[in-house]
Amino acid sequence: MSKVYYKTADEIEQVRESANVLSQLLAEIAGLVKPGITTLSLDKFAFDFIKDHKGTPAFLNYQGFPYSLCISVNDQVVHGFPSDYVLKDGDIVTVDGGVNLNGFISDSAYTFAVGEISEEAKQLLEVTKGSLQAGIDQAIAGKRVGDISAAVQEYVSPYRYGIVRELVGHGVGFHLHEKPEVPNYGKRGSGPKLEEGLVICIEPMINAGKAGVKFWDDGWTVSTVDGKLSAHFEQMVAIRKGSPDVLLNFEAIEKVLNKK
Repeated sequence: MSKVYYKTADEIEQVRESANVLSQLLAEIAGLVKPGITTLSLDKFAFDFIKDHKGTPAFLNYQGFPYSLCISVNDQVVHGFPSDYVLKDGDIVTVDGGVNLNGFISDSAYTFAVGEISEEAKQLLEVTKGSLQAGIDQAIAGKRVGDISAAVQEYVSPYRYGIVRELVGHGVGFHLHEKPEVPNYGKRGSGPKLEEGLVICIEPMINAGKAGVKFWDDGWTVSTVDGKLSAHFEQMVAIRKGSPDVLLNFEAIEKVLNKK
C-alpha cells in the first residue's frame, strides 16, 4: 500500500467521474446477475463496458490479477476469479470492480442475491450494508479512522457475525490502494486523522460464521474458514467538513434490483 495522497477539489471531481462509470457498470451487472449465467460472462461484460466508456479496468493486471472483476461466490470473501461457474438460485455473489478513467481510480463492491436466497443470507447482506453506512457516517474531517472502524464493529457485533480482520479498506484515487488503511474493527478516537482531500474506500467484509479466512493457492481468492457465507459492500467517500461526500453510492444498482 502506497503513501497518503491528498486530492484537490478538481482531482476529487475527476475521481467522481471514474466512480460514475463504475456505478453504471455495477448497475448493469445488477441486471445480469441471475441463475444460469457464468461469472466469467460478467467479467467479459465488464471489460467491454469499461473500454466503451473510455476507461481501463483498474484490477486487470494489478499485481498480476488476470481479470477485470473480482467475483466471489458464497463462502468466498474477496478476490475470487471469474470462471465457468454457473450461478444458481440461492447463491450470493460479490462483484468487486475498479475503473481507471484518465488516471483516476475508482473501486466498489456489492453482494448480490441470485434468485431467492435464504432468510439467513438476506440478514447477512442487510447487516453488512448497514455497517457500511454506519462507517460512512463517521467519515468526516476531524474524526479518525478508528471512528469509522468502531462504527462498523459496533453495528455488526449484536449479530455475532465474524468481522474479517486480515483485509481492510484503504485510500484510493491516484492508485488502487493508498494509505490510510481502514479496518472494520477498532477503537473510537484512534488511528490517522481524517482530513479534507482524502478519498477512502470503506468496505466491511462480514462472515456469517467465524471471522477467520483462508488464502487459496491461486494467490488471490480468500474464503471463510468454516465454509459459511460472506458479504462485502464497498463505497468511496471524499472527506469533507460537516458531512461525508459519497463519490459512489448504490442508488443506480438498487433501482435496477427493485425492478427485478
